[in-house]
Formats: sequence, C-alpha cells, structure tokens
Amino acid sequence: DASGSVILTAACTPPFNLVLYETRNQPNDEALRLLSRNLDSMRFKIPGVLAEKQLARRFASLHAGEGQYHLNLGMHLMRLDHLADVRKASGNCRLLRESDLYFAPYWERMFGEECGVEYFDLKVHVDKIRNRIANKMHYIWEDKIPVSQAVHGRSTLHGAVVNGVYTPPPYRGKGYAASVVAELSRLLLEKGYQFCCLYADAKNPISCGLYHKIGYVNQGEVEDLKFSSPSQS
Repeated sequence: DASGSVILTAACTPPFNLVLYETRNQPNDEALRLLSRNLDSMRFKIPGVLAEKQLARRFASLHAGEGQYHLNLGMHLMRLDHLADVRKASGNCRLLRESDLYFAPYWERMFGEECGVEYFDLKVHVDKIRNRIANKMHYIWEDKIPVSQAVHGRSTLHGAVVNGVYTPPPYRGKGYAASVVAELSRLLLEKGYQFCCLYADAKNPISCGLYHKIGYVNQGEVEDLKFSSPSQS
C-alpha cells in the first residue's frame, strides 16, 4: 500500500496453483485486480488457485470468471501448540530407511491418488523419498511391519509442517496414523519449533477428528480451486 506495507502475497511454482495470502486475512479487491492485470500482461498461465476459502473464490471469479472454476479439494488448516495425551497404538515410530524403498514410493503414489493432490511417476517419488531419508524427515509407524507414515515437510522460523500422512487400507482403524502423527509432532516440538501445522481434508471427518484428538486446532479453511481451462494472463 502507500505506506509500504504488504497487503497481498502471491507465489507460484509452475505447473502448480497460484498460492495467495491477504495479510491478516483483510480482503482487498483492488490488490486482487492489480495482481490479475499483471498476470495478464505477463501472459502467465495458472491452472488454479490455493488460498483461504473466500480469497480463493474471489480471485477465481475475478481472474477465471464466474462458473469457470471448480473445487478440487477443501482443507482445514490446523495448528498444534501443545500435544494432547494420546494413547499409542501397538508398535513404534522410526525413521524411514533406504531398505524401505520397496514400499514407500507406492504409498506416496496411493496417497496422491486418494487425496486428489499432484502425484508423479515412481522414479520421481523415489528421488523425493531419498532426499527425505537423507534429511531425516520421513517417519513410519511399524507394528512388526510398516503400517503408516508421516512426513516433516517445509518449515518456517517457528513452525513445522506435517504432511504425507498415509495408512494403507488394510491397516486403518487401529490408531496407527494418530500414533505416527503424534510422535512426529512431539519430535518437532522437542527440536524447538513453537508449533506444528497440517492440512486435513474437510470432507474426511475421521482424519479431522484424529488430528483434533492429538491437539490440532482448526485455524481456517483453505480451498484448492481448478480453472476450467488454464488461465493465461
């Protein structure tokens, strides 16, 4: 704005969605229009937008046009400051190892398919997982055999993201996901992060309830909107 304060932030890594944030969630349609005009002048193609629910819809209507977008995924953004007392499932948590590559890439692929998020061919997944192994970011819950996973994703100065939570169908309903997420969250807090956060599918009450029991609290709803055809600005 005129005083030099940031009122709208936009980021995009092609070919993924444009990510938007309005400072303190204060709506500013003038800033959205300015962003849209600049994207037009750059002829920058975007497949959709990821943002707080109302912001995502306002921008999609402005940039792609009413009726020219659809909801791909609605998510609750959750934050954990203090871990609740959670009863652990049988088994234990450990870091993923190179020897686990016989199953981990397939879990990644199934996670992407089930959650409706971007997923890649197996070689790309193998490379991503090897990077996580090297950086000690990928954890699994093992009950004689691997049964669930959670990943330490990106971090900020004070917070850490938990993502990639997945349990294959035969092992669900036994508390494995809650246990691995709780243990990873505990480890992150012990490392000095002030809080952990994650996205949960708004249409999946089981996973949302699981995270609430661990101590995660809803902070707002985020939507992943896809444009009917990639918007070329």
